[in-house]
Amino acid sequence: MGYKIIVDSCGELPEELKQDARFQSVPLELDVDDYHVVDDESFCQAEFLKKVKESPNCPKSACPSPQRYYDAFQSDAQHIYVVTLSARLSGSYNSAQTAKQMFLDDFPEKKVYVFNSCSASIGETLIALKVQELEEAGCTFEEIVEQTESYISSQQTFFVLETLDTLRKNGRLSNLKAFVANVLNIKPVMGSTPEGEICQLGQAQGMNKALERMVQEIRNRTGNHGDRILAISHCNCPQRAQRVQEKIEKLMKFKKIMILDTAGVSSMYANDGGIIIAV
Repeated sequence: MGYKIIVDSCGELPEELKQDARFQSVPLELDVDDYHVVDDESFCQAEFLKKVKESPNCPKSACPSPQRYYDAFQSDAQHIYVVTLSARLSGSYNSAQTAKQMFLDDFPEKKVYVFNSCSASIGETLIALKVQELEEAGCTFEEIVEQTESYISSQQTFFVLETLDTLRKNGRLSNLKAFVANVLNIKPVMGSTPEGEICQLGQAQGMNKALERMVQEIRNRTGNHGDRILAISHCNCPQRAQRVQEKIEKLMKFKKIMILDTAGVSSMYANDGGIIIAV
């Protein structure tokens, strides 16, 4: 096996990649009060969302330990790539970097690179797929790192939330602003900065108008990309994701559009009904 791609569990892996030995997910851990879960195949989205809704406190996540990453590095692969949640949102990137140094001290003949996705969720997935594409094309390790970093710098992430409760609970939104937004049914259209921080791109009254605003933002900021994949992840709202895909297909052309359900960490960020898009 020539290469291995490791993605922290904020990035959703399609079923075919979960079965591919060259891919591995390293789990974060989640807590809602005294409810604790590892973000792996044991994660139950319905139960987690119920706990989040019932709790007055913000759900918390803990990044993988360096040892978890170190264990994932151990394989026959000569080229090892790691894709993590934005370093501005989690300690996952720093943890993977620590593990990389530990591993290379023990196995100096290996090549390891850690990508800060500057994104989350499906954005990480697309980065992993870009690495796979370049490996299969026969690029060198150095070429893959350079081209993938360039891809990351051009990638954009967008999302719309059904509820602002998690943003309110974690202090990113005041109680008054969240209350007014809920009363007026205002939905923010959010995005990511080049550094991987969350920013607001706009807002609209009602979910349907907010999704339309998000699609327009995607069109304005990306245009047509027949050579790129657009990915949609949804938190417990597959029909909504399908409608967004149809809106996008009417306005823009992409190489492929893929839809995935959010895993644990992404479910925590998106909350019930949230839509995340990366391209």
